[in-house]
Amino acid sequence: MAKTQTEDAPSGRGLDARDTVALVSRARAGDRRAFAALYRRHGRMVHGVLLARLPRTELRDAMQEVFTSALAKLDGLRDPSRFGPWLATIARNCARDWFKRHANTRELAHEPGALDDRRAAHPGADLADTLTLLAGLRELPEDYRELLSLRFAEGMTGPEIAAQLGMTPGSVRVKLHRGVALLRAQVEAADTEDSHD
Repeated sequence: MAKTQTEDAPSGRGLDARDTVALVSRARAGDRRAFAALYRRHGRMVHGVLLARLPRTELRDAMQEVFTSALAKLDGLRDPSRFGPWLATIARNCARDWFKRHANTRELAHEPGALDDRRAAHPGADLADTLTLLAGLRELPEDYRELLSLRFAEGMTGPEIAAQLGMTPGSVRVKLHRGVALLRAQVEAADTEDSHD
C-alpha cells in the first residue's frame, strides 16, 4: 500500500485535526501504519515534554512507555482531534510516575556525558555557558520549562507547539517570551554569583 501524505508528514507540520482523527480511527482499528504516523507526528513533542522533566538517560525508555500506554488507552480517547494534548498528558504522567518510583534520583545539569551529543554537533560551543543554561532551565516552572524544551531542544515552532499541545499560538508566544525572560534572569543571577566567588 502506498504511503499517504498524512503518514509521511513530519512531526505535525501541515496536518490538521481531520488528519489526526482519521489516523486515530485507523489506529483504533488496528492499523499499525496509522499509529506509526501518529508517532512520527507527535514524537518530538513527547520527547520535549519528557526532556523538560526526566534525566536524559531515561528518555528512550520513557518515550516507549508513553506510546505503549497511548496505544493501550487509545479506545478511551474521547476526542480524537485532541490526540496531541492527550498524549502530552500521558507523557507528563509518565514523568511523574518515574519520579515516584525513583524518589531519590535527580539528574545533575553537569552530569558527565549529558552533553556529549551537543558537543559533537557544536564543537565550538562553550560548555560552561551550556551547563548554566541547562541548570537555569531545570529551575524554571514546569510549564515554561516544557515550552522552552520544545522550542529550543526539539526545534519546534510556536505554532507547532500550540497545535501539538492544544494551546493558542498567542498563549505559546507569551509563555515562550516569559520563559526566556525568566531563564535570562536566572543565568544573569548565576553569572553575578560566579563573579562574587
